[in-house]
Amino acid sequence: MSATQLAALARTVEPQRMLRRFLALDAVVTGANAVAYLALAGPLGRFLGAGSGLLLALGAFLAGYAACVGLLAARPHPPALGVRVVVEANLAWTAVSLAALALWLTPTAAGAVWTVLQALTVAGFALLQHMALKERQLSQD
Repeated sequence: MSATQLAALARTVEPQRMLRRFLALDAVVTGANAVAYLALAGPLGRFLGAGSGLLLALGAFLAGYAACVGLLAARPHPPALGVRVVVEANLAWTAVSLAALALWLTPTAAGAVWTVLQALTVAGFALLQHMALKERQLSQD
């Protein structure tokens, strides 16, 4: 992905703003997912083929994670280390989601599709955040 494509996605050419927007988008999407898991654990669990206890635990974790990413996005200059932690956490989430699907989850067809789609979305956030951080660092040199 080129810097131009990245800037178009973020609708800004300013690397700092681009990074903050990708972090904020991650926080909003993750937070929405957390709220859905917490508020609708029973119905979503039946639809996805996951236990409501698992969805409640994931919802609580995601709510805390979304808050941390949101706080990072709200900083005028998010520290590179914090952004790298988010990128690596997103990559770990992707890997664990796909491994869980392959090794121990027994979801419905909708649950399998959801697991793959959310893993790809999170991997996309990791890529966008990594590229935006790299772009910011290049602009500071």
